Amino acid sequence: MPRPTMTTRGRAALAAGSAARWASRVTGRGAGAMIGGLVAMTLDRSILGQLGAGRRTVVVTGTNGKSTTTRMTAAALATLGPVATNAEGANMDAGLIAALAGAPDASLAALEVDEMHVPHVSDAVNPAVIVLLNLSRDQLDRVGEINHIERTLRAGLARHRDAIIVANCDDVLMTSAAYDCPRVVWVAAGGGWANDSVSCPRSGEVIVRDGVDWYSTGTDPDVGPGGPPAFKRPSPQWWFDEVNLYGPDGLTLPMRLSLPGTVNRGNAAQAVAAAVALGADPAAAVAAVSTVDEVAGRYRTVPVGEHTVRILLAKNPAGWQEALSMVDKSADGVVIAVNGQVPDGEDLSWLWDVNFEHFSGVPVVAAGERGTDLAVRLGYAGVPHTLVHSTIEAIASCPKGHVEVVANYTAFLQLTRTLERHG
Repeated sequence: MPRPTMTTRGRAALAAGSAARWASRVTGRGAGAMIGGLVAMTLDRSILGQLGAGRRTVVVTGTNGKSTTTRMTAAALATLGPVATNAEGANMDAGLIAALAGAPDASLAALEVDEMHVPHVSDAVNPAVIVLLNLSRDQLDRVGEINHIERTLRAGLARHRDAIIVANCDDVLMTSAAYDCPRVVWVAAGGGWANDSVSCPRSGEVIVRDGVDWYSTGTDPDVGPGGPPAFKRPSPQWWFDEVNLYGPDGLTLPMRLSLPGTVNRGNAAQAVAAAVALGADPAAAVAAVSTVDEVAGRYRTVPVGEHTVRILLAKNPAGWQEALSMVDKSADGVVIAVNGQVPDGEDLSWLWDVNFEHFSGVPVVAAGERGTDLAVRLGYAGVPHTLVHSTIEAIASCPKGHVEVVANYTAFLQLTRTLERHG
């Protein structure tokens, strides 16, 4: 389908954004994508909608796994044609504008979008598919309370009843957001972190978990007491195990991923389901997602002096639970780096919700600007540890060999930039 012609003002806004991006690069201030998007949207508030018009777009959102699932979705969609995507994870308006402007001829788009931005971004780009991963607490001092986010998402989805919603039926809050939508593809993508959904987001009643199933103790008001649950886990159309991905009509496909962990198998399942909803061949989509082996530096292994270092990112209790489960406990050293800057959330009370206890007997180095806070938590968890605030120096303090590093957002960025500077 031919894409609509942009307005004169839109073209001028993009030209100004391109000039700002060039200036940022030549002066060494950065890659320029964000400033280019900011300039363009300042000059034309409709620029996002113009760039999104005529494309078949997949919007991916959730507290954890957005970047990975978006990368996998883009890979799967690429089996159908060129794809515009924000591969570096800039998931608010300026980053989306830069991503779409950078691929003007792509008829497909896979966009990672911040949870609170999904409603107005969806209004602008009119996505064909919206992927809902999970919701859990994340930087409450900066982002907000998750039941409010769920209600905001639910209201936004109600305005896009033609969109196909690919939703994780193992996550209570995302299930609630999608529950009333007419076109939902349910995926059993996993829900290892359940501490933020002990009560029903719709009735306030208790959520009961029975194996993989869950249901609200609130009853359907049209049936009355003793009736079926008003809100319960839907039956999935897609699910997975350690070997295969399963889909509609008895579909069974071997799925061997390059990325570790059960959580990434869930991310892959939703990415494949989204691509298939747009017409991708399931086997080709699985093969494509299996090639993803790194996401903006996450999961990669790099040489650092006398060590090989694998870098994992964790940003909130749910993410930390998954990341720590991927740590190789036979490594020669484990470094956990924590900062408390604004992008991380300055309130680090969540450290006490993370299960560090299973590292008992594994030597750990606490690092980062808030390494002391982490060291206190590790002490209460009974984890032997040392404290070295510099992540690079913490790695150097480990015995020669392989080191596993788990870092929160700005600690991860600081480490990757340091490694880039030193080649």
